[in-house]
Amino acid sequence: MTGFPDFAAALQARLVTYCAIDSQSDENATTQPSTAIQLDMSRHLVAELERIGASDITLTPYGAVLATVPATVADAPTIGFCAHVDTAPQFNATGVKPRVHANWDGSDITYPDAPDLVLSPSKSDYLASKVGDDIITASGLTLLGADDKAGVAIIMTMAEYLLTTPGLEHGKVRLAFTPDEEIGRGVDPQLPTDFDVDFAYTLDGARVGEIEFEGFSADGALVKVTGVSAHPGYAKDKLVNALHVAAHIVADLDKPGETPETTSDREGFIHVYGLEGGSAEAEIRFILRDFEREGLDARRTRLKNACAAAEAAFPGATVTCEITKQYRNMRYWLEEDMTPVDIAQDAYRAEGITPKPGIIRGGTDGSRLTELGVPCPNLFTGMQDIHGPLEWISVQDMVLSTRICAQLVQIAAKHG
Repeated sequence: MTGFPDFAAALQARLVTYCAIDSQSDENATTQPSTAIQLDMSRHLVAELERIGASDITLTPYGAVLATVPATVADAPTIGFCAHVDTAPQFNATGVKPRVHANWDGSDITYPDAPDLVLSPSKSDYLASKVGDDIITASGLTLLGADDKAGVAIIMTMAEYLLTTPGLEHGKVRLAFTPDEEIGRGVDPQLPTDFDVDFAYTLDGARVGEIEFEGFSADGALVKVTGVSAHPGYAKDKLVNALHVAAHIVADLDKPGETPETTSDREGFIHVYGLEGGSAEAEIRFILRDFEREGLDARRTRLKNACAAAEAAFPGATVTCEITKQYRNMRYWLEEDMTPVDIAQDAYRAEGITPKPGIIRGGTDGSRLTELGVPCPNLFTGMQDIHGPLEWISVQDMVLSTRICAQLVQIAAKHG
């Protein structure tokens, strides 16, 4: 292990501060970023970057914060670190009240704002291994937002260390804090150019040791159903209920091995996550996921066929299916040059951590950056049980991640 300072206090203070700033994204909005409150977090980071002495600080028109830690040696690659400021729209994220369980004693963690909610080590081997750590949770009514404000805190703490510690040898380090990752809009087409790095890392992973360079390929889909409206008292042979048509589509796709709740590991799925409307018109929202392009193509066809079958089963109804590309498996590009992965694994080993290559049953900003020419695997932060009220993180896991990042840029400088 190297002689790094104890980053715990700085990481805890940053994460508690960041999580208390509302910054939830909204997939139904058309603005960029999707919510103005994300800019509250972005502006906070701009001020903090100015305070710690970063250079080239920019809040871009598309809502990303960019900054530079200047190089101390020549002929080293320019490395980027990326985390997202938005929190997931799937659960309440307004008015987050972070709670620190210092030197956690291993007992069940309860929540003042939700007395029936319990985070128990009996249901999580990983949590059970964290006795003595400082555990951060929310108060029961919201998610915490460690996804991905833990990544933001780690990058900021690493940057401050590099900027304030004389004698460290590293190349130029670029920082990027993006909006709207949770709704698939985190990487603006201009970001790869503005980031201007040789390769990068997202800090958006979970358990210590994990390094991910393979994830889902992903599409989103919006199905619109138009029925035939009629007064229900006089509807015989007239009414075509759009909700019945929508239910037919959802039921057709609800098969074992084809939905998130019935798949794992490398299995893909079609997930229905939204249904709105009435008997005249309805909209259904889906996400399609698979690790392989061919599998994703098959799921696109499966959804289109389900829509066509429903339209045929309900004469008079109209069903449209609009499928939108989201991101692709970063493995397709990273396997051509594993240098960023190799350097990260060297950094893990230098800190006494065994690298655990894995897959993401999801995606990160790195998925899209990689596709756009910026190789960008994903590193761990420690975040657990994300997108819900039981979300938690160990400060000590964050410390290890910060060490990895600081170690990584120094190793890369030696590689040249």
